[in-house]
Amino acid sequence: MKRLLLPLISLCALVAAAQPPVYTLKRCLEEGLLNNYSLRITRNQEKVSENNATLANAGALPVIDLSAGYSGELADTETKLRATGATTRENSAYDQTIDAGINLEWTLFDGFNITAEYQRLKELERQGKTDTRIAIEDLVANIAAEYYNFVQQKIRLKNFHYAMSLSRERVRIAEARVHVGNASRLDYLQARVDFNADSAQYVKQQEALHTSRIELNELMANEDVDEFFLIRDSLIDINHILDFDELWRGTLDINASLLRADQNQAIARLDYKKVCSRDYPYVRLNGGYGYTLNRYELAANSRRSTLGLNFGVTVGFNLFDGNRRRERRNASLAVENARLEREQLEQTLRADLSNLWQAYRNNLELLKLERENLVVAKDNYDISRDRYLLGDLAGIEMREAQKNLLDAEERILSAEYDTKICEISLLQISGKILEYLR
Repeated sequence: MKRLLLPLISLCALVAAAQPPVYTLKRCLEEGLLNNYSLRITRNQEKVSENNATLANAGALPVIDLSAGYSGELADTETKLRATGATTRENSAYDQTIDAGINLEWTLFDGFNITAEYQRLKELERQGKTDTRIAIEDLVANIAAEYYNFVQQKIRLKNFHYAMSLSRERVRIAEARVHVGNASRLDYLQARVDFNADSAQYVKQQEALHTSRIELNELMANEDVDEFFLIRDSLIDINHILDFDELWRGTLDINASLLRADQNQAIARLDYKKVCSRDYPYVRLNGGYGYTLNRYELAANSRRSTLGLNFGVTVGFNLFDGNRRRERRNASLAVENARLEREQLEQTLRADLSNLWQAYRNNLELLKLERENLVVAKDNYDISRDRYLLGDLAGIEMREAQKNLLDAEERILSAEYDTKICEISLLQISGKILEYLR
């Protein structure tokens, strides 16, 4: 029994391992957020801005140096006494100095420059988090759009396969008519031409589906971009209950681009504050503790050493540096530009939201009309097929009925996808795109 059971378990394991993965939109998003290379780079940049936001980087902490040194002097000396006029010479006199110590420099006040710089670094840290959020929202939108593009391409492939089967049936009917003498060979040849055209479309659509699969694998940062997978969704699910006023409120409250524009304004104001800090005096503290040893070869003393503490306070004021007025004017203009860019961005977002909302509503109406048209096209095809079987309809008219049916299906598919893309864009602008992760 065990001999039979072990091979069976191994076989089941191999079959399970050979099964391609099945993705949902949520799983695609989770894989992308975990592995996408661009997002990982952005997260590392966020960590850099977080590491930079320290008091030490702003200059608020003292600088302490430990130093040691040695110097020597080898020289010939000549001394002439004023009283006697006698001259003495010493050759190759060698004096030495050895020193070691700890030195401290600390800027206690520099006109609020340190405070402004620290606030600026913290604002850059917050901006790094905002940049990561923008990157996440962009990635979610891109994956969602490509996921539904894959669904669209899969449905289109199914439609082309259906068209090919209809054309194959028409070829069979035309061939049978030729054999019994009820139709000309021209009708059969035209049916073969149409079948080959539909087959070529089907093959071309397989390439489009493959391209979409590679794009989705790349967005998820799968090691094998050619990995074959299945998706659970077979239809493009559309949200019909979006509300424009709610979307606009979300845009004003939580849109990441607007938040980043607000942070740019804050940074510009802090840069202006840093320039104005030069109008204030500065106070610096310095001190040290060290040891110095001097060795003299010719002096009255052969050696002299010191060990002790030194300290001091420096107070100063920059009277003129040549650039202060220019930098202040430029900083003031930067504040004004940041405000204008924020207002311009809000206006652009309002325009984009209005355009997308109009396209979204139009596509919903178009989708409703096309679904009604599909019912008519199906009835028309069924009637045409029955007449064609009875020999009461020409092959070219049968082809026209078939083409009308396939065109109606294609228009519905395009309307569904266009509506979904509008929905994704509306949710991204309003800061609600992460709802796809729920």
